[in-house]
Amino acid sequence: MSETNRQWGGGTAQRTLWLIGCVLVFGALPMLADKWVYDHAYHKNVYDLDWARLLRVMGFAPTWGVAALAMWLHERPEAAARAAARAWYLVTVVVVGGLLAEVLKLLLRRERPDVDDGFYSFRAWSEHPFSTSGLAWPSSHTMVAFAAATAMARLFPRARWVWYALAAGCGVTRILAHAHFFSDVTLGMLFGWCVGWGVWFVMRDRLKSV
Repeated sequence: MSETNRQWGGGTAQRTLWLIGCVLVFGALPMLADKWVYDHAYHKNVYDLDWARLLRVMGFAPTWGVAALAMWLHERPEAAARAAARAWYLVTVVVVGGLLAEVLKLLLRRERPDVDDGFYSFRAWSEHPFSTSGLAWPSSHTMVAFAAATAMARLFPRARWVWYALAAGCGVTRILAHAHFFSDVTLGMLFGWCVGWGVWFVMRDRLKSV
């Protein structure tokens, strides 16, 4: 058996099946609960609450830009190359996560839940083909939050559950605000996590060599 076949049979195929399974669990199955969650999870003025605003900004890219800058400034005096690599890793996952979310919205084209009172509504390709305004699948806030949380979990593993809890909270606020379906958020969680790990694999040699 060739090395390629051994790799496919021993690892790549399993990882592919695992990823497909995750997409079904985090993307397809939550759709069964979307209408029920829409009808039962709502807070009209959720973003008037301090805790909700705190959680929402976990999905705001500049939040993590500030965090990356602070981390770089703190670590630079002791190891400048290491500080720069770690800061760039965090910035990269946030940028990639945000851009990928916008591309997926353009492709999937599902509108926000309040457009049709919790029922699915898809925008025609002939209508604003290159605008993501009003599109919701996946949640870009959640995707950015989970990409950043995954990066922070790699950089500060002892505090990983803090980062993941904040990212999950961001997704919850998007549901409570009726800005997103439940499945918008769960798919954003999955792809954000994948982005965090994917960028880590690409940059791991640089991150481990400094």
